[in-house]
Amino acid sequence: MTPLLQQAAETTPPAGGAALGEVFGATLAVGLVTAALLALGWAHRTRRTTVLGDAADRLGRPLGLPGWVALPTLMTTTSLLIALFGMLWDISLHIGQGRDEGPLANPAHYFILVGLFGVFAAGMLAVLLPLDTEPGPASVRLTRTWRAPVGGVLIASAGFYALLGFPLDDVWHRLFGQDVTLWGPTHLMLITGAGLSIVGILVLEREGRLASHRAPAPGVGKVLAQVRHISAFGGLIIGLSVFQAEYDFGVPQFRLALQPMMIAGAAALALVAARLWAGRGAALGAVVFFLVVRGAMGVVVGPVLGEPTPYAPLYLGSALLVELLGLTPLVKRALPFGVVAGVLIGTVGTAVEGAWSQVMMPLPWGSDVLVEGTLMATVVAVGAGACGALLALGLRGDLPRPAVSRTVVVASVLALAAVAANGLLATVPSGVTATVALDDPGAAESQATVTLEPASAVDDPSWLQITAWQGGGLVVEELERQDDGSYRTTSPVPITGDWKTLVRLHDGRALYASPVWLPADAAIDAEEVPAEATSTRPLVPEIELLQRERDLGAPAWLWGVASLVVLACSIALVSALSWGVGRLSAASGAPPVAQSTEPAPRPRTPQPV
Repeated sequence: MTPLLQQAAETTPPAGGAALGEVFGATLAVGLVTAALLALGWAHRTRRTTVLGDAADRLGRPLGLPGWVALPTLMTTTSLLIALFGMLWDISLHIGQGRDEGPLANPAHYFILVGLFGVFAAGMLAVLLPLDTEPGPASVRLTRTWRAPVGGVLIASAGFYALLGFPLDDVWHRLFGQDVTLWGPTHLMLITGAGLSIVGILVLEREGRLASHRAPAPGVGKVLAQVRHISAFGGLIIGLSVFQAEYDFGVPQFRLALQPMMIAGAAALALVAARLWAGRGAALGAVVFFLVVRGAMGVVVGPVLGEPTPYAPLYLGSALLVELLGLTPLVKRALPFGVVAGVLIGTVGTAVEGAWSQVMMPLPWGSDVLVEGTLMATVVAVGAGACGALLALGLRGDLPRPAVSRTVVVASVLALAAVAANGLLATVPSGVTATVALDDPGAAESQATVTLEPASAVDDPSWLQITAWQGGGLVVEELERQDDGSYRTTSPVPITGDWKTLVRLHDGRALYASPVWLPADAAIDAEEVPAEATSTRPLVPEIELLQRERDLGAPAWLWGVASLVVLACSIALVSALSWGVGRLSAASGAPPVAQSTEPAPRPRTPQPV
């Protein structure tokens, strides 16, 4: 790898990584802020200043929480909202404008970097703040006199994991070019770390209650606690929903059957945990929080900033199913509750989302998606529902024995991996061509007529469209079938400038595309594909056109090794979160007082995951 990295550093093409000056500048800025944070933490730990402690205590007093819980929780929540806005804006910018020149050339990157660093810093503050008290029975011993809350450790770990995605992303682009997809391995690190930091927030607050030996005060205190819990689970839905963003914008690069699976998995994990932990109405409240925050972000990114607008799943159907199931005696048996809720979410909940897709989503679900997608969604939702139940049991202090917990988590992860692998399998039938006839090939925009050969290549497609992007916006034009078997646009599409205009076809497992117009790109030594009056071109794998800047000639072994490194980091994060929840459960030993509206579970001796 060393010669490849050295060569990349010498050439530094805009399509293969950021300018080294920007990389060094961003690294220096993060380093300076980190040093300042460490200096403040050292001054606090050595009692040279009381600024941190006083600020934390003042914030925690009206909330009825220790300062080492209140300040990091507020800081993490604020940071996640900043990072979410940055991520949605960044995705929108790349869809509408194409690649940028580096981390400092895209304004959205500042929000992402500040937000993710804020999550890491909040976790470190939770570790640094406790001085004269033991931060709960689950705390981790760092030195003879220093114990850190496990929730703080989890938040800091998730934040560090997400931040690590930034430098690795630049290395990735230097090795493999710009993949221009949300699902690049290093991009997934950013999303996963940010989203799962919510688990650390829930653990940290539970530790604070255990350390203070008191439940939320009746009245306002109890209401505020319930609001915090509901918003935390709403934040978990938001974090998990970022994985779906390509579908929300209408330019997914993978099969549509994956979208129901991701929606059902996010719903089952977050809503089951919310209902079992926070009581009646919590699942609905979490979805309302999601819709308000994501709706507001979508308005700002789209109409306000003038970029492509992201839409969002509904989740209300799944929330109602969980709430109705919570009215049955099954709510007293957490794991079976999670499994049954997963089945309902994967089937009925998916049907509701399918109806919602016909009204609001950029890509309505067809019959093939509802069959395969429902099967995939149900498998994933059952595992996610069981894991959501384990999260609630861990917060209660009532996890089942380790063999059961570990089996559930491992089986759920393996099921998710298998179903995702199935969804990623796409085919490209050979010998299929697209003939595109433009009404006005010399203009900036033109109506187009598309004829596919053979005609049998199209059966019941998930989409058959002309997509134009990265030329200053996004155009997704569905093609209408004509009496002669051809397909036609209903409005003109861009065929000049920086736009990349493609015919895209997704039917069953087939996922392929053909260029209508592609500009020359000197950075990747790519020639122009002209927009001709009539052109006949083969349909090829979409990745060759949508990820035009990606270096498909990079060694396969190198891509495999790099992906395995990212996978290992992801498994480490999930393992750390499981360990933290298990440690909290083992240390707490009993459900929180006045925390849930459900009957208290039977006494038992909990064990860590």
